[in-house]
Amino acid sequence: MKTASHRLGLLATLVLSTALGAQAPAAPQPAPAGQPQFRVAIDYVTTDAIARNGQDQFVADLTKGDFEIYEDGVRQEITGLTLVHGGRVHNLAAPAAPAVQEGIILPPSRPKNDTAGRIFLIIVDDLHLDFRNTGRIRDLFKKISRTLVHEGDMFSIVSTGPSSLAIDPTYDRKILDEAIKKITGSGLKPSDIIQGSDGADGPSEVRYRAHVAFSTAYDMLSQMEKINNRRKAVIWVSNGYDFNPFSESRLGEDPVFGGRFGQTREEGRQQQGQFSGQQFADADLARELAEVTRTANRANATLYTIDPRGLVAGADLDEQLDPVEYGEYVRKSQDSLRVLAEETGGIAVVNQNNFDKALKRIDAETSDYYVLGYSSTNPDPLKRTRKIEVKLVNKPGISVWSRTSYSLRQQPKAK
Repeated sequence: MKTASHRLGLLATLVLSTALGAQAPAAPQPAPAGQPQFRVAIDYVTTDAIARNGQDQFVADLTKGDFEIYEDGVRQEITGLTLVHGGRVHNLAAPAAPAVQEGIILPPSRPKNDTAGRIFLIIVDDLHLDFRNTGRIRDLFKKISRTLVHEGDMFSIVSTGPSSLAIDPTYDRKILDEAIKKITGSGLKPSDIIQGSDGADGPSEVRYRAHVAFSTAYDMLSQMEKINNRRKAVIWVSNGYDFNPFSESRLGEDPVFGGRFGQTREEGRQQQGQFSGQQFADADLARELAEVTRTANRANATLYTIDPRGLVAGADLDEQLDPVEYGEYVRKSQDSLRVLAEETGGIAVVNQNNFDKALKRIDAETSDYYVLGYSSTNPDPLKRTRKIEVKLVNKPGISVWSRTSYSLRQQPKAK
């Protein structure tokens, strides 16, 4: 299991090797003695936009004048427009990128041409992948290697658990193929959850594993903020999250007659005081998901979540679970993946077996898009979450997709 510092170091190469870092503000000049000092911050915002016609085909001939962008209802001046079509980058109106800083380790250089590949971060959440599905999981990643990652794409891989994957950014697809052989599911079985220890917040091991997964994603996404003018796609493979799974079974309650086995329902309910904190489990999960999606939106990164279980029919026969309770567990875990994807403009590949079709759609969305950039006119640093709306001007029959919000990073307090 990798530490937070290791994960940060892993992505440092990816962040800086693109030579498309964040627009850094000029070094502040000291004010003359006795004069008050004022802080002024201008936030340069980028967002992806995908324009499609009525036949669901990407429209690649739009110009800056065809777009309007609004932040919290206020129109913004578009200062940057980059078109990426078929992986080929066209800087239609982009601010100059800053020079690469010294002392940076770059991945092996590619031949110079006018084609720029995509950037993928692959998160293998093996702490939430079933061991029995290891073969199916590896087959999914072989499809990802074959269908999604192309020559010229740069990718990085990190795992949350014992698969021990921490692959620096690379263009070499052979490394991905070798990594697939190491992927092994190590998620908790329902019986492990039911028989495990509970704390004030519910199943201790469940919370710990989710914390590792979210902190891994948070650390990597925070570093991706430094990449501008590129579409950043995160392929997040997991079975999803539920902070309070199998609550009745964990209490030893008979799901049919109620109460603990051999007890009345009322006697069972009287012993639930120690689990009162679990009523906040859904709210806690919502907060964790919101923090990750805010970080992704701030980095202009799109999350594509994939549940390798596919179409879930029911629990394994040897688990002896109540079908209703198991169905609720599956629904909640899949809903968590939907939230991660939908709140960042991606798609959740859940409860379906046609992975090829889903991967082709992800491939298309990450190959054809515009990047719009503007300097926010909102000077209020306390307005951290801001709504974005992208519109097309006089383009009937063409629809445009973009993310709907972004969040500012909290500024350190002035000393």
